[in-house]
Amino acid sequence: MRDRFLRSTITIAMAAAAVSAVISMSITGTSAQTPVRMLKTPWGEPDLQGIWTDETDTPLQRSPKFANQEFFTEAQRAELDQQRSALLGRDRRAERGTVADVAGAYNDVFTPKKRTGARTSRIVDPPNGRLPSLTPGAQKIAAVEREFRLALLQATETCKTNELPCQGGTYNPTPSPRFSDLPPRYNTATINRYDGPEDASLAVRCLMGGLPEIGTLGAIADRISFRRIVQTPGGISMFYDVGQGQGWQRNIVMDGSPHLPANIRQWYGDSRGHWEGNTLVIDVTNFSPKTDFQGSRENLHVIERWTRTSPTTLDYAVTVEDPTVWLTPWTAKQDFILQNNQENRIYTEPRCIEGNYGLPGLLLGHRVEEQVFAKGQGVDPRTISTVSANDSAPDPLQ
Repeated sequence: MRDRFLRSTITIAMAAAAVSAVISMSITGTSAQTPVRMLKTPWGEPDLQGIWTDETDTPLQRSPKFANQEFFTEAQRAELDQQRSALLGRDRRAERGTVADVAGAYNDVFTPKKRTGARTSRIVDPPNGRLPSLTPGAQKIAAVEREFRLALLQATETCKTNELPCQGGTYNPTPSPRFSDLPPRYNTATINRYDGPEDASLAVRCLMGGLPEIGTLGAIADRISFRRIVQTPGGISMFYDVGQGQGWQRNIVMDGSPHLPANIRQWYGDSRGHWEGNTLVIDVTNFSPKTDFQGSRENLHVIERWTRTSPTTLDYAVTVEDPTVWLTPWTAKQDFILQNNQENRIYTEPRCIEGNYGLPGLLLGHRVEEQVFAKGQGVDPRTISTVSANDSAPDPLQ
């Protein structure tokens, strides 16, 4: 009887082990091949929820030195990591007392470097990893804006010492007669004037962020940015935690309704989403002419594709088009890693504007300079530069 009991026990154990192995193989196979089938919301949609961030650095455009190489080799990535970790970056001090030194107040704590990514550029189409050529109209607008910015800088130390912001311009000790002119179009970047808030960049005005949120390597929005995705039946919300509290939120309409009328414009556009298998496809239009992405404004059209590829990874592909800016559409990709909800705290309301005493301080400081100069004291405020570049070595990724 004891033998029969032992044999039965062994048989049950073997059966349990076999079932366990089958289940394990099933789970492993599913995870390796189509893991997203296991990641569904309670109402049956692919589950994209969580806090996601890109844990590597990848430039938007491919450096010409990497030609048509889409991916780095592991040896190249290791070498680039070593080179980049040795850079002083924004920790490097310029000559003390100069505008360039003051402009370097934000050190590398605020713009940290991450490990080099696998791709040589975020842009995957065109195959050369570079932005398409600008249209003649876009080239003209860019030239006019550049000319205006250089005119306001001409009498400053920035041009006198031939710093990067004055590249293409010349130094003239006489302030430009265009100093009181309106910008060629709504200003979104820093110009050498603080007559009002609109002379400051969007970031200084706490208007950081926009779609698609991919930009120049080294920008705060590109290096310090998280996305929190929350899904409900019939709707999806994405909160972007950017930089130092310049967070913003977008809501994706999922009911199949058409875009808003063309006369209704929104800062982050009008997002309409639908599912194509396990991929969330979002079509975004109706951008405000006061926003700017690489020179594109109200005619910007963005198509995003979000695909969860494993329990901890999320693929993002975005196609950008604006026939008034680029000759052809272009596509970029980005890889995100799931973060721990318990170990990360994301404030879901922007905090920049409440604590932004910098902008009022800038405006007040310029008014004081003007008052002092009007009394025959001090220097002409138009010869003081508010646009400068930190004197640091270029990033080897660029």
